[in-house]
This record gives sequence, structure tokens and C-alpha cells, in this order.
Amino acid sequence: MAKELYPTWMFYPIRLPAPGWAADVLKVFGRARSKIDSGTNHGVSSDTCLAAVRPALKGLGFKVESGKTAAQKIRRPVLFGENGKSKVSYEVDGFHPRDKVVLEVEAGRGAANNADYRDLVRAGLMVGVDYLVLAMMREYRTGKQTIRSYEQTRNRLDAIYASDRLQLPLKGVLLIGY
Repeated sequence: MAKELYPTWMFYPIRLPAPGWAADVLKVFGRARSKIDSGTNHGVSSDTCLAAVRPALKGLGFKVESGKTAAQKIRRPVLFGENGKSKVSYEVDGFHPRDKVVLEVEAGRGAANNADYRDLVRAGLMVGVDYLVLAMMREYRTGKQTIRSYEQTRNRLDAIYASDRLQLPLKGVLLIGY
């Protein structure tokens, strides 16, 4: 029996190979599997997942949110006002300055609440961002319902990248199913 690959992932656009940094990010999620695998761990929050991958991501050069206070948040600018001061910015879960990668980790209802769309649009608006890493649960169980967040987001990204009607201003999106 073949060993299941973990995490599940896709890189967009699918006509291009994933950049070199993607393999390192995927290894980080793979090493945290025992804590974050949504197939075996119930009730994993985005904060739990982020806490499990934070140390290794920081080792790769990412700045990663470490809490809920303003000083622990990571903000990326969108618009600038007088004297060059950031007028509009968005909070992100992580950012790699050299590779210009924004990281967003979504938990259970991420796809059902369209957090994936929000993350795509916001990443496209941020200054100095070329890539988005979007980590979605493979499955989220609520009572009798199972939401397959990764699959839903993959289907949405397939449609966006297959259509020529919407052009994202990003070099690529790494979708991770944890």
C-alpha cells in the first residue's frame, strides 16, 4: 500500500512548477502533521496550526504572527497616505520578505465563509507581494456535516486559473491542505 502524501497541495498556475521555496514550506507542514492533520485531529483551529508551524517557518525567514496584540500581528501595506505613512494595510498570518510570500492559514469554515476569496483579493492588493500560501483544512467536521475546505478552494482556484476573465496580480498561489 502506497504511503499517503502529506500535506496535499497544488501550485497555481498549473502551467508552472512550484518555486523552490515551496518545498521547504511543504516540509514544515509535513513535519507538523501529528498536530495539525485535519483528517485525524478534530477541532484544529487556525491558531493551533499556525503555532505548530511557526518555529520552522521563522527558521525559513518568515515573519509569523505570534499572538493577538498589535505588536504580535504582521501587517502588509496596501495604500499610502501623507508623508508616505501606510493608510490601508491588512493583517496576515505570515510574510517572507525576500521571496515576497504572504501566508494565510484558515481553519474549518474557511471555504464555507469565503475566506479563501478574501485572502486571494487581499494578497493581490498588498504592496510587495508576489505569492500567496493558502493553507486550508482538508476536512472540517461539524456534527453530521463534513466540509472539504481544501477541495472547495482547489475547485475555486481551478476555475479562476482556467478562465481568462479574472487575472490575479500574483506570480502564484500555493494551496496546502492540512
